[in-house]
Amino acid sequence: MIEDQTAARKGWMSLLAKAPPDRLAALLPDLPDHALVRSPESGSVMVRGRIGASGGPFNLGEITVTRCSVRMGCGTVGHAWVQGRDKAHARRAAVVDALMQTEAAAGLRASVLHLLAAEADQARATRAAKAAATKVDFFTMVRGEDA
Repeated sequence: MIEDQTAARKGWMSLLAKAPPDRLAALLPDLPDHALVRSPESGSVMVRGRIGASGGPFNLGEITVTRCSVRMGCGTVGHAWVQGRDKAHARRAAVVDALMQTEAAAGLRASVLHLLAAEADQARATRAAKAAATKVDFFTMVRGEDA
């Protein structure tokens, strides 16, 4: 049960972090009352990659992230980490994270998260179609002396 809740929270936090900030702001223009536990602040984190078939980790480099934590009036705390320096995006994502832990979760899932997920899937499919259009198939022709 707890693993299911943790997996669900990871899913919506990932979706909110990757969402275009303007789109998230359009879907949730007015934020409910909340207090900042940790004001939005920017910093950097190390990104790790995996190499080869064995998957050995290596440090790829640093990226800029912005984090924020909020507390709603009911006491629920929400957190967010987003790539880049957009403080409003981090704050909005933290508020949604907090609200998703309350009775408002069903409404937010329908009005915000499902729309963001559908748009992300569409963008992924569009990228895949563009990449597929550039695919080159190599083949070997039979030459006369091979017959």
